[in-house]
Amino acid sequence: MNELELTVKRTINAPREKVFDAWLTPAKLALFMRTAKDGIVAPRVETDAVKGGTFLIVMATVDREVPHSGRYLDIDPPSRIAFTWGSPHSPDDSVVTIDLTEPSPGTTEITLHQVKFHSEAARRGHEEGWSAILDLIGHSLD
Repeated sequence: MNELELTVKRTINAPREKVFDAWLTPAKLALFMRTAKDGIVAPRVETDAVKGGTFLIVMATVDREVPHSGRYLDIDPPSRIAFTWGSPHSPDDSVVTIDLTEPSPGTTEITLHQVKFHSEAARRGHEEGWSAILDLIGHSLD
């Protein structure tokens, strides 16, 4: 296991408060915690969106389910969410931090940073996955 890191950024046309709430609301998370590339959907999302609370996101394809779970380490409305991220492709103590800024009214810049991966290939896979998810989030807020 390595201390590899990744950072993915996107700017979307949505107010920061709305983006922040979407990361903590199961129905909204289910809309963007998926990737179109692999036909992955998030059929089950559970959150206890408080510091120390847990979440479960089960992404699925036609033939398999991939659970992702973690614990919220920091929730600072509307600017930061940090959580552990455990999945078959990352160690349980991998940490994701999402910082939200509002460069102009109604526009949100999302900076997602993750640390700790099993390998460089796992880091690249997460970078692709997070990039696809951040591309989808703006569409899920309509």
